[in-house]
Amino acid sequence: MKIGILGSGIVGQVLCKAFSKEGHEVQMGTRNPQKEEVVKFIEANPGILSGTFAETAAAAELIVLATGGSVTEDAVKLAGIENFSGKTVIDATNPIAPSAPVNGVLQFFTGPNESLMERLQALLPDARLVKAFNCVGNALMYKPVLAGGPPTMFIAGNNDEAKKTVTGILSSFGWETEDMGKAEAARAIEPLCILWCIPGFVRNSWMHAFKLLKA
Repeated sequence: MKIGILGSGIVGQVLCKAFSKEGHEVQMGTRNPQKEEVVKFIEANPGILSGTFAETAAAAELIVLATGGSVTEDAVKLAGIENFSGKTVIDATNPIAPSAPVNGVLQFFTGPNESLMERLQALLPDARLVKAFNCVGNALMYKPVLAGGPPTMFIAGNNDEAKKTVTGILSSFGWETEDMGKAEAARAIEPLCILWCIPGFVRNSWMHAFKLLKA
C-alpha cells in the first residue's frame, strides 16, 4: 500500500522504516520537509519519501497519525480534511498535556469520558479511524521480542473493514491484536500510555509491553 505517515518525530521515523521494511510505499508528512532532521532521515532511508502534510495525505491509501497529541488536530487540518475521506487512518496519538508527570504519571488534556481519537473521528467524519500503536514505546513497535511472547495491541474503531486491515498490519509487525470495539473504547486504550510510561519514569525501565491472557 501507499502509506502516509504524518509526523517526523521518533515515532513517525520508526513507523516509516517499519512499513518500508514490509514492502509498502512510504511517505513522511511534515510541516517543513526541508527541516534538517527530516532531510537527514530521508538521506539515510532512500526508499522513503517526504512531503508536506497535505501532499502526504493526498497521496496515501492509508494514513498514520504519529504527531504529538496536542498538535494532531492542527496537523490534520493542515493535511486537508478532504484528503482523509474514505481512508483507513491509524491513530497512534495520545492526549498528553504539556505538564510534567507527577510521580511518573503523565497528565492528559482529555477527561475520563472522552478520548483524543473521538475528537479526531468527529473532525474526520468520512475517515475510518483505528486506534493502535499508542500503548507502547517506539523501540517495540516493530517486531518486538519479549520473554512472554508476542504482546497484545489493543485497537478500537467504528469500521470493521479498517480494523481488519490494521490487524493484518499488526500481525506483520509481530503483534497479537485485541479488538476492543467502537471508538469509545479509546477512552480506555489511551490511558494505557500512562500505565506503560510509569516504570520508565520511575525506574528507567522502558522495554515492556502489555499482553492479554485468556482462559
